[in-house]
Amino acid sequence: MVQPDQPHYNNLSEYRDKTFKQQVHKLHQLTVYGRWLFVGILWLTIGLLSLWGLRGEIALWQQYFTWVAVRYGLYYNPIPTLGLAICVGMTLGVLVWQSRNILWGIPSQEKRRLEQQVQRIRQQGPSHPLWKWVCQ
Repeated sequence: MVQPDQPHYNNLSEYRDKTFKQQVHKLHQLTVYGRWLFVGILWLTIGLLSLWGLRGEIALWQQYFTWVAVRYGLYYNPIPTLGLAICVGMTLGVLVWQSRNILWGIPSQEKRRLEQQVQRIRQQGPSHPLWKWVCQ
């Protein structure tokens, strides 16, 4: 007799297929969280150091803001400018990647990569670092 709380599956392959898709979705979510975590760490390290390097120019911009002052402030401080460019570029890259996945779905090549990675995680079993988050 089927319990109302538990899902009913006609056969075992349907159950396996559903759990496999859930595991692929979990892995994709972990990828999204990992990318945003990386961007956050970038901003907390390189971004803050770059802003600290531009603190004099930022004080000047607060008093007399012009685009020319911003241009020269960034031009004559290349290392902080490079740091900010890396942070902004990675942030925009993750935003575009996630927006594409939301609007048009995950591309088939990326789906295959995620499916292969889930299969490797399943084969390795509990010794894989992502086993807890993907397969349980």
